[in-house]
Amino acid sequence: MKVEFELIKTDKETGARLGKIKYNGKEYETPMFMPVGTQATVKTLSPEQVLETKPGIILANTYHLWQRPGEDVIEEAGGLHKFMNFHGPILTDSGGYQVFSLARNKKKDITEEGVHFKSELSGAKLFLTPEKSIEIQNKLGSDIAMSFDECPPATADYNYLKNSIERTLRWAERGKKVHKNPDQCLFGIVQGGPYEDLRKWSAEQTVALDFDGYSIGGVANDDECKDDMYKAIEYSTPYLPENKLRYLMGVGEPVDLIEGVLRGVDIFDCVSPTRLARHGNALVYGVKDTGISGLKEKRINLKNACFKRDFSSIEEGCDCYCCQNYTKAYVHHLMRCDETFGATLLSIHNIRFLIRLCEKMREAIREDRFASFREEFLNSK
Repeated sequence: MKVEFELIKTDKETGARLGKIKYNGKEYETPMFMPVGTQATVKTLSPEQVLETKPGIILANTYHLWQRPGEDVIEEAGGLHKFMNFHGPILTDSGGYQVFSLARNKKKDITEEGVHFKSELSGAKLFLTPEKSIEIQNKLGSDIAMSFDECPPATADYNYLKNSIERTLRWAERGKKVHKNPDQCLFGIVQGGPYEDLRKWSAEQTVALDFDGYSIGGVANDDECKDDMYKAIEYSTPYLPENKLRYLMGVGEPVDLIEGVLRGVDIFDCVSPTRLARHGNALVYGVKDTGISGLKEKRINLKNACFKRDFSSIEEGCDCYCCQNYTKAYVHHLMRCDETFGATLLSIHNIRFLIRLCEKMREAIREDRFASFREEFLNSK
């Protein structure tokens, strides 16, 4: 049975959206942060520990699972849900982001048929097409599959982006034609960099292909500034259907979730909460000025010596397993000793932090006070 989406209401002042996803007899509200399980596992966490953070959808990576263990193995196991023992909704990306990072000579390796590249594991020459990406995702048995799109660099110029969008649209149509899993949603992806006319055109043409939901791509490049990211969202969402899910790909900074919801996004994903955790970082409500577009970043590093004798929880009021049972001093000790349990505890906290943030945003939208919530969060200390 396909994932279904219902728009419940919009915030009167900002237009931020409150929605509901229906899946397998259960309901999950949006805005939603989706933990990433690249290799069919959220790093350092068991499925049971992931479930305790109260997630909705989680992600798996098509490219990596194609490489290991292979889509046929997962299909034989009964699909991703059985293979990884996670029975909530699962989204798979198309593999495009990883493939395009491995394609060294863009003019030579990216063809109309697909992308030639070398495996970073074996060095073998590989070729991924829109049809192959959809075939893999059909076999993985995810609940939401993504179209195979070109992922241009943030530095790409206008003409390159225009040609890239045209190719992505042709690929989207090809992928849609071979999509054969009736219980799997297929999302189209909007590209266009920071250019308003290209985003509008990409959104309109992608919507014309009539997908089950829509994603905004090309906003998570490391060298792309926040202002361009927010413009890309603003230039895309007005042309997407109100009654279908809107997904901002690869974005997970707390402030970016809030700014994305402000601009009409429903769901987000990012590897950042577990990656930050493995380096000793915990997301908190305290403010640290990063100097990026005047916005604020909220994190502390538990490896720092100042936490050696800090016997308070990471965040007062947090209901996660880490904050309910352990102190900063203990996590500091674990991280300084390179104990995996430290990364596990911080991953639990960081994922729960972002999910709690989404819970708070949903409540604010429900009460038509999203603007004041945003202001309060950005200035919290």
